[in-house]
Amino acid sequence: MVTTSEFPELLRGAALRVTRPRVAVLRAVHAHPHADTDTIIGAVRRELPKTSHQAVYDSLRVLTTAGLVRRIQPSGSVARYESRTGDNHHHVVCRSCGAIADVDCAVGEAPCLTASDDRGFSIDEAEVVYWGLCPDCPPDPSTASSWKEAHG
Repeated sequence: MVTTSEFPELLRGAALRVTRPRVAVLRAVHAHPHADTDTIIGAVRRELPKTSHQAVYDSLRVLTTAGLVRRIQPSGSVARYESRTGDNHHHVVCRSCGAIADVDCAVGEAPCLTASDDRGFSIDEAEVVYWGLCPDCPPDPSTASSWKEAHG
């Protein structure tokens, strides 16, 4: 688990300049796993009130490119960001409320799944999204599609 005091060193280790917005975005992503951009902007602005939307978007792009943050976007959802990177884990998404949780690879090494025909590609990652209902949502068939309808 990375501590807040290590964020500047993480940035330097990725050959990135240490800026207050980048540190604040890292802090927000670590504090709010699977957060959307609006949630991250809100968290950053509580720390740095004058930070622009564009500064947050730019920081997310740079941090994602550097591998310090991972961007996911389950079908029908806005982009989400997480700090768990490099392990090719997967996600489970609730069809009712949209909750997202991490799921470790079922078996094997990354990319966890082997394509039946890789078509000559050198595969280094597999993305799997499991869909269902979280423990907090009732197994009512009428609610099972409400999140998907609203977001997809």
